[in-house]
Amino acid sequence: MGMPDNIGIVDTMIGFPAENFDQYDFIREQLKDKSTDFEFPVEYMFKNVPKELYGTGDPLSITLHEMDRFGVEVGLIGVGGDVSRKALKNHPDRFVGQGHVDPNKGMDGIRSMVRQYEEFGVRSFGAFNSGYNPQVGINAPQMYPIYAKCVELGVPIFSCVGVPGPRFPMWPQHVELLDQVMYDFPELVFVTRHGCEPWQDLVVKLMLKWPNLYYSTSAFAPKHYPQAIIDYANTRGADKIIYAGYFPMGLSLERIMTDMKNVGFKDAVWPKFLRDNARKVLKVD
Repeated sequence: MGMPDNIGIVDTMIGFPAENFDQYDFIREQLKDKSTDFEFPVEYMFKNVPKELYGTGDPLSITLHEMDRFGVEVGLIGVGGDVSRKALKNHPDRFVGQGHVDPNKGMDGIRSMVRQYEEFGVRSFGAFNSGYNPQVGINAPQMYPIYAKCVELGVPIFSCVGVPGPRFPMWPQHVELLDQVMYDFPELVFVTRHGCEPWQDLVVKLMLKWPNLYYSTSAFAPKHYPQAIIDYANTRGADKIIYAGYFPMGLSLERIMTDMKNVGFKDAVWPKFLRDNARKVLKVD
């Protein structure tokens, strides 16, 4: 049958085209090569970044228009900017909030998590361990209060795992670091982002091992989804693989959904991948 129509897709990584690319300055501060000259610091990895949408019109309307075009019913968005907060206030049926964590801020960071949860009703938190300055490993002591607070609040953490796109060190995001975290926090719901490459076979093994470990497809055009992930979804992992896009950071929804039609998921996998798994993890009724 292939990808079904009118399924009410939940996109667990979507955003809004900003006025410019200043939002990536925190990455540029850590880079030491000419990739600092890119408007989008990982532009070398992507073709046809939808830059034409930046600085044009109403960013909220642009994202809603694209969501409507391609059947995205709900989007998971960060709560750090005015546009996101307007989206959550004016379109609570279309957007779900994700909070930000910073392990280098100690208890101030934990108190910030609580504020985001109480003020914006966030359903998850997002982490970028290679992107912190200084960097912090996924299983570092600084992360443990964050994981404990996620468990206490009953929300998952979405975390970049695998070789990072920006040209800084990858050690904080080695896939094997997940094993200790999942052992120490069996109640923690942990969703990987950005592919886990080149350790996709290992993350499949870890998902088999740990019930609360999930994988999302963020930052990958569907034609590049790792075969190990497709095979796992089609066998024992239908409940573990979650759709995530990358609009408007590196991919257009048109590119994603055009490619998506050719992904070899079994018929029974599609609704779980595009909608049901995300709704379960985010507790979206």
